[in-house]
Amino acid sequence: MRFLLLILAALIPIACSEPGSVSSTDTVEPTAGQDPRPNIVLIVFEDLSPRFGAYGDDIAKTPNFDRIAAESVLYTRTFTAAGVCAPSRAALITGRHQQTIGAQHMRTTGYGGVPGGGPQNYLAVPPPSVRAFPELLRAAGYHATNDFKTDYQFGEPFTVWDESRPGADWSTRESDQPFFAMITLLTTHESGIWPIDVEPSTPLESAVVANNQRVFADRQAVTDPASVVVPPYLPDVPEVRRDLATHYDNIAFTDARLGEIFDRLATEGLLDDTIVIVTTDHGDGLPRMKRSLYDGGLHVPMLIRYPDGFGAGTINDELISFVDLAPTILDWARVEAPSWMHGRDFAGPDRDEPRSYIFAGQDRTDNVMNHRRAIRDGRYKYIRNYRPDDAYFRPLAFRDAQPTMKALWAAREDGTLSAEGLALFDPLPEHQLYDTDNDPHEVNNLAEDPEFSGILISMQDALEAWRGRVGDMSELSEASMIDVMWPGGVQPVTAAPEVTRDGGSIVLSSATDGTSLGYRYADDPEGRWRLYVDPFKPRGDVAIQVKAIRYGYAESRETLIEPLSSSP
Repeated sequence: MRFLLLILAALIPIACSEPGSVSSTDTVEPTAGQDPRPNIVLIVFEDLSPRFGAYGDDIAKTPNFDRIAAESVLYTRTFTAAGVCAPSRAALITGRHQQTIGAQHMRTTGYGGVPGGGPQNYLAVPPPSVRAFPELLRAAGYHATNDFKTDYQFGEPFTVWDESRPGADWSTRESDQPFFAMITLLTTHESGIWPIDVEPSTPLESAVVANNQRVFADRQAVTDPASVVVPPYLPDVPEVRRDLATHYDNIAFTDARLGEIFDRLATEGLLDDTIVIVTTDHGDGLPRMKRSLYDGGLHVPMLIRYPDGFGAGTINDELISFVDLAPTILDWARVEAPSWMHGRDFAGPDRDEPRSYIFAGQDRTDNVMNHRRAIRDGRYKYIRNYRPDDAYFRPLAFRDAQPTMKALWAAREDGTLSAEGLALFDPLPEHQLYDTDNDPHEVNNLAEDPEFSGILISMQDALEAWRGRVGDMSELSEASMIDVMWPGGVQPVTAAPEVTRDGGSIVLSSATDGTSLGYRYADDPEGRWRLYVDPFKPRGDVAIQVKAIRYGYAESRETLIEPLSSSP
């Protein structure tokens, strides 16, 4: 064991434990002289609700997830801060709600000037103190890698990761250096549901179908469409059942990849030194799930596997928000979480009190304007619609290409759609309240029911108090918000680093508030940027390149520090 399991274990709440589970007072001491900080691996499926056997889904074929769950703490009430990937990932990586850093719209690039979309392409500019938590881990000595997807909406600052590329992992770390690795499993994404045996009718469909034919060449059909459960707001037609079955097939396909990652960790002898988190970036990639504030869009699975079997097979049902992951991971790494983070440490040695509520938001999605906020406790969900004249379903090209969505539009036209489905094409009410215990699909709005007026008022007050506390940049029009972050609509540029020498050490700074700085030696064959944390003593015979970045700004120009040996 590389680290003190007491750090992880002493205060982790077990809401409901299986027989024979580990007590929260059990501890394991590390071997003397070993670094007590764990390695941490964060594995994120795309577009997936808790459709796993470990969560009681009898249709799912997920032997690897279920096996790992038996060795882990399984969380039953984990919710993302948004029901769509980019805003959700922005909240995850910063520990702040997306609407407080200008990252709430989906997306900030790609839809500039589209009618109903953003007025221009831009990047979010978080407050100057905000950093992605992997950068904070790097500053504390961790090796941090990301194997492909970023999508944070404030750009891809070169200081966040040691490596961010397909295949990046812990293999390039220094000897005995603790690592954090983020791995995204893309093959459960919404686009993977599109059928591969049909003739595409648009360039978009052609591109997606061609990709799926390549990626899913070895996918097995393991799910009977007759066995799937169709939600009441979707038409029960063959196209919908086929999409649901394909989604389950993709989950089984991706579950095998999850098993490969764990097999590698075991083969390399890392499982006894590594905390592994498995979750998803938001709910299912199906209509009225993805992009929504219903549980179908926000409720995600999560397990945490601790070394030495701590908590194996136990279930935790406290409320967890995606903004809680950053401070918890930092606490495991013995890094103090900054006060600007909105999340709470739910499992580290300095864990905070459990949540009473989770909060989430929905804003512009591609070319479709939205402005909604949600609050949820262990049972009730309240949604406030700040644009109540808008229908939930309006034309949205990417979503509408899925056969299930085509079937929804067709059923609406031919009059065969259920009342629950038809309501999604009508203007939304300003207030929505759901009893998720008795109405898991959230189709029976209780906001006008006098019996629930006390709950409604309490949740309304809590939501508005939270918005006042954290702020909400959607109170501005998107154009006005952009002008605050990019004055005149022009991306600001980070000031170039200022270089001074203090004795034999190099000191870097920048005139731009909130700057991260990096440097690299000119002869580094990999060309990797080191994160500047403190003054450092350079190698005397090699030039050093330095540059700076504030999130959302353009990078500074590079400055070259000539070696002292070459000075006159």
